[in-house]
Amino acid sequence: MLPHARPQMHRTFVEKKPGHDAEARRLLDELHASPDITGLEGIRILQRYDIDGLDDAQFAMAAATILSEPQVDVLSPSVVIGDDESAFAVEYLPGQFDQRADSAAQCIQILTGGERPQVRCAKVIILQGRLSPLSLDAVKARVINPVDSHEVPVTEHEPAPVVHPPDDVARIDGFRTDDPAMLRDRLGLAMSVADVAFCQACFCDEEQRDPTVTEIRVLDTYWSDHCRHTTFHARLDDIVFDDGTEPVRRAWEAYLEARRKLGRDGDPVTLMDIALTGMRDLKARGVLDNLEESDEINAASIIVRGRGSSGNGQDTFCSDLDEDWLVMFKNETHNHPTEIEPFGGAATCLGGCIRDPLSGRAYVYQAMRVTGAGDPRTPVSETLPGKLPQRTICRVAAQGYSSYGNQIGLATGQVAEVYHPGYIAKRMEIGAVVAAAPRSQVVRGRPTPGDVILLIGGRTGRDGVGGATGSSKEHDEHALGNSAEVQKGDAPTERKIQRLFRHPEVARRIKVCNDFGAGGVSVAIGEIARSLDIDLDAVPKKYDGLDATELAISESQERMAVCIDPADAEFLIHEADRENLECTAVAKVTDSGRLVMRWRGKKVVDLSRAFLDTNGVRQQASVRVARPMVPQTQRGGPDQLAGHLASLAHASQRGLGERFDASVGAGTVLWPFGGRHQLTPPDAMVAKLPLLHGDTTTCTIMAWGFDPWISDASPFHGAASAVTESVCKCIAAGAHLRDIRLTLQEYFPKPGDDPKRWGLPFAALLGAFHAQQALGVAAIGGKDSMSGSFNDLDVPPTLVSFALAPADTRWVLSPEFKRAGSAVSLVRLPVDTDGLPD
Repeated sequence: MLPHARPQMHRTFVEKKPGHDAEARRLLDELHASPDITGLEGIRILQRYDIDGLDDAQFAMAAATILSEPQVDVLSPSVVIGDDESAFAVEYLPGQFDQRADSAAQCIQILTGGERPQVRCAKVIILQGRLSPLSLDAVKARVINPVDSHEVPVTEHEPAPVVHPPDDVARIDGFRTDDPAMLRDRLGLAMSVADVAFCQACFCDEEQRDPTVTEIRVLDTYWSDHCRHTTFHARLDDIVFDDGTEPVRRAWEAYLEARRKLGRDGDPVTLMDIALTGMRDLKARGVLDNLEESDEINAASIIVRGRGSSGNGQDTFCSDLDEDWLVMFKNETHNHPTEIEPFGGAATCLGGCIRDPLSGRAYVYQAMRVTGAGDPRTPVSETLPGKLPQRTICRVAAQGYSSYGNQIGLATGQVAEVYHPGYIAKRMEIGAVVAAAPRSQVVRGRPTPGDVILLIGGRTGRDGVGGATGSSKEHDEHALGNSAEVQKGDAPTERKIQRLFRHPEVARRIKVCNDFGAGGVSVAIGEIARSLDIDLDAVPKKYDGLDATELAISESQERMAVCIDPADAEFLIHEADRENLECTAVAKVTDSGRLVMRWRGKKVVDLSRAFLDTNGVRQQASVRVARPMVPQTQRGGPDQLAGHLASLAHASQRGLGERFDASVGAGTVLWPFGGRHQLTPPDAMVAKLPLLHGDTTTCTIMAWGFDPWISDASPFHGAASAVTESVCKCIAAGAHLRDIRLTLQEYFPKPGDDPKRWGLPFAALLGAFHAQQALGVAAIGGKDSMSGSFNDLDVPPTLVSFALAPADTRWVLSPEFKRAGSAVSLVRLPVDTDGLPD
């Protein structure tokens, strides 16, 4: 710092020069399309920075080299609002992660070599033209999402929020005696009334005390449908088939026979059991000989032998591939978060998808995005109350997903969006990724008393609180008014974790790893061992003021919990520091049989592991399989071809796909749009294994299958067709049927107590089971989302199938025409008398 210079608060405004103001021009075009906005002639957008902790010289250097680019930006210490202009500023809510401010602070710290300054950012929007108050309010409604942002003054300097120390954790007096339903409503819990009563019995009989607020929030999070798949584990007792559902009944009988052969006919029938029985049956028959099984990993994992070329035309094992590799793949939805906050929800959909195989120490090298929406051409004026416009959701969600993928450096091989009016109820946002690691680098250990739990990566904030329970609740018109349950992902930090875990010695010293997805500390660390002592005071925070409950349940993409031998702690902390990652010891493995959390030196959570692992009261449900509509596998005749091709279902999605980078890592085999004119989408995405050195011909092929219109007519036929389609696409791209493995994504309306609504996922899973049995392929992974309802609107019954297979790049096929005179053949899909693929 210069002599006599004093740190102070500085403010600057940064505006793009004309010709470079693409964001302002896009927003102007969007607002011009809104009939309720009149008088708008132009838009200017400025970024406002308030920086505390720099002297004048440091601030001038930072403003010129970090906050702006002289070639395209204009710097100004103030902003002038003309007589024919209106202006407002937008800032993230307190507690929301602001990546722009965080990145600026990190860069300035590198520049000055001193302490990290405090940086606050706001976006200033200046509207040119004489707008009425109603038009100005309409613009603000389009620009400000109350889930994550709020309006702030344009020119006044606002003092930093005063952070008051949080109160000590309170006990819920009278918990054991209050009415369970009243308790559930008063505390805003996601768990059922039966779960509340179950908790009351435990604290009455075993604990003999009232619980703390943190204990109940931890239980609510740990037992949420998002974390424990409570709907999929519900016992199905009374199953009725309507007339006309004979194919479903036959699949049901085949499922019961498979259970009997496996010796599981005494187990309860659940949706989860139906989903897993195909895999169990094929495994018992010796078909799944390359499946990696582990209690730890959350992603599907297979063992693949890598092959390379010696350069003389002879196949050989490369020096980098002279051992088996683990190939992991995973799908994930962030439907509810993307519905209410499209950018953050879609970004964390990808981040959340990455974190599962990453926790398995695998390097994620390719991603796929499949989404479902209403018609994005719908006028904004027809948007339902409590909803964002479909156009806004589609556009901003694509920005969020591509932003995260491009920042973390992940090739997106395929992007597709399906359209159905049912997705107005709630958007579908699916990410799927493929990852790999040498098998020798991955150790599947077991925690022992005395082991240390390290927290690696980002700090804890308030923006991830309630993500698990919030996504498990039914969506209503009040969702947009709630405080944010959607965290803002920090892609650069998750990228650093990827780099750290590629270090062989780091990976080999990790016994168990878990990601900080839904549930935060309570689930990420709580799942690692049966007995734990967690110090919440040691958990790094983004800012002061977080209480014990927030520290315990706040989720994030860019943190990992690793269990290691205490002797390895110093090594891992040192290696993390080399990647500019924080690494902190926050817990120890004990032998108490209890999950204990301490804050301010006091126990705020002290729960029996046996009680925690019950996952609450198992739900019970009745099922009625209703007679389906006849699915039209061939919709429309030749005379309707023009109209069919003009539908949204067959619109070109090249513009959407080009928002995503498919070239990162130089491993992509099939470009997302091929041919001389780059207009032909491939049947599947293909990429080589991610070697650090050398080359390989070993690759993976991944494809998806789903048609919302078939599934809407018959969930059974829709699921069977989805599995068949994904498998056929894989084979068309060069895979062998015997090598294909599946992972499924289920997305259904909230079932409630209606047997017909329970019949939707029941029939769909039996359809997937039927296809797996007929094709001899197995679903070895999956994810369910059972909250696709908004008031009286429901998403279409959705089961998306993702198929993956290892292959050789020399046998990969792309679908574009290679030369003139090629033969073109039409192969019709044979269907049986039930309308199912033969």
